[in-house]
Amino acid sequence: MTTQVGFIGLGIMGHPMALNLHKAGHQVFVHARRPASMAPLAQAGCIACDTAAAVAASADVIFIMVADTPDVEQVIFQENGVIHGAKPGAVVVDMSTISPTATRRFAKDLQARGLEMLDAPVSGGDVGAINGTLSIMVGGKPAVFERVKPLFEAMGKNIVLVGDNGAGQVAKACNQIVVAVTIEAVAEALTFARKSGVDPAKVRDALLGGFAGSRILEVHGKRMLDNNYQPGFKTKLHQKDMNIVMQTAKEMGLALPAAALVMQHMNALMGTGDAELDSAAVMKIIERMSGVER
Repeated sequence: MTTQVGFIGLGIMGHPMALNLHKAGHQVFVHARRPASMAPLAQAGCIACDTAAAVAASADVIFIMVADTPDVEQVIFQENGVIHGAKPGAVVVDMSTISPTATRRFAKDLQARGLEMLDAPVSGGDVGAINGTLSIMVGGKPAVFERVKPLFEAMGKNIVLVGDNGAGQVAKACNQIVVAVTIEAVAEALTFARKSGVDPAKVRDALLGGFAGSRILEVHGKRMLDNNYQPGFKTKLHQKDMNIVMQTAKEMGLALPAAALVMQHMNALMGTGDAELDSAAVMKIIERMSGVER
C-alpha cells in the first residue's frame, strides 16, 4: 500500500533511506538544509520541499535523520518545523541518534499536540542504509510501531520494538558502548602482539576462529592492520554518540568506566585533527601511547 511519507535529513544515511522508501512504491516528500542534497532525490521522483513544515503537511509519517539532539528539536519545534505542518494523528519517526531523555520529552510534547512519535535509531552504517539492511531499534507505542513497520521494512531487516518512547535510543546507546569498547579491545590486542614481536595479522587470523571473534575484529581489525581509516563511521559522530551515553549515565548515577576510557581516546583523536577518520583510528592513540611507530 502506498503511503505519503516525509523524510527530513538527506546525508550519508538519510539519502539512501529516503530512496529506498521511494523504490518501495511510496510517495516521498523530502527536505534538507542544502538544496543540493535534495536534487538527486527529486530527479529520482521524490518531491522536494522548502521547509520541514511543508514535508509534514504532505505526509502521514515523517522521518527525521539528522546529526544530534538540538538538530532534531529544531526540525520538529522551531519556525517552519514539523509541528507547524503536521496533520492530527501523523507519526514523527526520529531515526537520528540522540538523547533518550530529550526523546521522551519530545514524544510528550508531540502527543500533547495530537501527534505520535517513534524513536528508531539505526545500526549498519552507510552500507546498510544503501542495501536496506539496517538494524532498527524502536521505542514507542506498539500500535504506532505496527502502523509504521512496513515502512521500516523498506529500510532495514532487523526491526525490534524495544519498549516505550526512548527505549530505541537506549538500545542504540548500548550498541555504541559495545562497539566502542570492542574497538578499544581489538586495538590493544593488536598493539600487544606487535610490541611483543608477533605478527598482528596472524594473531587476528587466530582470534577470528575462536571466542574472541567478532565483526569488530574482522572489519576494524583489518582497518587497523592496514592503517586505513577511511570512514565507515567517523570519529566525530561516534564521539557524539558516546557523549550522549556518558551524559545519560551521569543523569542516572551509572558507572561506565570502559566507555569513559574510550571516549577520552576519541577526544584525543578529535584534538589531533582526526575527527573525520573512522573511529577505528583509536588504534592510533593506543600506538602513540605505546611508542609504536609504523
